[in-house]
Amino acid sequence: MNIALIIAGGQGNRMGQDIPKQFMYVEDKPIIIHTLQAFEKHPDIDSIAVVCLEGWETVLQAYANQYKITKLHHIYMGGANGQESIRNGVYGLMEKYNKEDLVLIHDAVRPMISQEIISGNIATCKRCGSAITAIQCTEAILESENHKSSTNSIPRDKLMRTQTPQTFFLGDIYNLHQEASAKGITNSVASCTLMAELGHKLYLTPGSEKNLKITTVDDLEIFKALLNSCKESWIK
Repeated sequence: MNIALIIAGGQGNRMGQDIPKQFMYVEDKPIIIHTLQAFEKHPDIDSIAVVCLEGWETVLQAYANQYKITKLHHIYMGGANGQESIRNGVYGLMEKYNKEDLVLIHDAVRPMISQEIISGNIATCKRCGSAITAIQCTEAILESENHKSSTNSIPRDKLMRTQTPQTFFLGDIYNLHQEASAKGITNSVASCTLMAELGHKLYLTPGSEKNLKITTVDDLEIFKALLNSCKESWIK
């Protein structure tokens, strides 16, 4: 069984809006519904769970009913940070599913997730044991202590920018969070960084520049543009 675990526990403070960004409307529907519809549509996704910001659970369920998200089976409470939110979802799923099932952990605010990326995650995880969506870094990278000046560049050839989904066997990601708790790791940035901190090998699967994470108002404008764009016929 393949389960999508959508992480929607954040406040979205960097967006500077009156409501959490995952519930903001874009093109007549909330951002989180755009995301859920991608997993609802995929034939290999059997179940969807959402880790939701506390107090917004009823709103989420109402939206799911309105937009016919029939695969949404579980809603879990968000945590104090991303790692805790993911852990809450993983622990909840362990009570209902088998350790051999796959869990695709995905940001609620990455609504442009493609069917190809979902399929790639499932295939890579089944083959290798994990799947981290990633794209090669194409920009020149500078290191800065104060975000104002720099004297050091970092070679980009070996750098990968990670995205979500990040996919694991449920038993493996559960054990990872157990190990992190035992070692006092409480605020790792993502599942992939947590795996790296604990010395586990990661396997990558191709992402896309379109699979953006909506963090700022600029990202919101890019998302709107992508929704209304179409591929030129001459592009291969």
